Amino acid sequence: YQRRVRGPFQVLCYFARDAADTKMLVSTRLARTSLQRPSLFRPRFSVRRAGNTSESSESGNYGAISEVPSFDAYRREPTTDGEANRLFTYFVIGSSVATFSPLVKSTVANFLDSMNPSADVMAVSSAEVDLSAIAEGSSIVVKWRGKPLFITHRTAEQINAANSTDLGELRDPEVDNVRTKKPEWLVLLGICTHLGCVPLVGKGDYGGYFCPCHGSHYDTSGRIRKGPAPKNLEVPPYKFLDENRILVG
Repeated sequence: YQRRVRGPFQVLCYFARDAADTKMLVSTRLARTSLQRPSLFRPRFSVRRAGNTSESSESGNYGAISEVPSFDAYRREPTTDGEANRLFTYFVIGSSVATFSPLVKSTVANFLDSMNPSADVMAVSSAEVDLSAIAEGSSIVVKWRGKPLFITHRTAEQINAANSTDLGELRDPEVDNVRTKKPEWLVLLGICTHLGCVPLVGKGDYGGYFCPCHGSHYDTSGRIRKGPAPKNLEVPPYKFLDENRILVG
């Protein structure tokens, strides 16, 4: 070294710089050699299948030979028989359908059954009423699904008054025989169609029902005649079990 050294720190810096220059020189020479003689940098082994004794004749491949087993004996020969392929496909599809159809059917049936109302809900959804104790011209109030139910044993005069009404005078026109299954029995939901109040039975200007909340008047068929109510009193679904019993709901 023909340098003027002034201290130990500068000596270390000189050595580090010389080492870096040497490393760069070696890398440059290796790169040039790999371009001029590429066979020196090829892997010195070759792969051949079992049973094949010929070795690669490439220059530089003089390493150990790794033997890979042949699976040609286990390979399925390609087939061009379209009918056989279709039969196999149909067999797979048919087997799948036969296997999974009962499972799908059971799952759907259980899901639909879970949506049905329970037994206690079905019990309160209907009400059986005995009509034998209701005198002609009187009414009773029965609770059905948490709502009042009016059952009226009408007289002949009340029936004639309902049938003689001109439909043109009604806000919600409806004939009397459509609202009853038997003319002498009138079954109505006791809720005013205006704001849901409970009307009074046998009151009002038409001798039917009167809502004291806002002054709606209904006739002997439960049809709105005067007041703010827009619709007639609702007729619930019911049927006669015999002459003296009905089932509501």
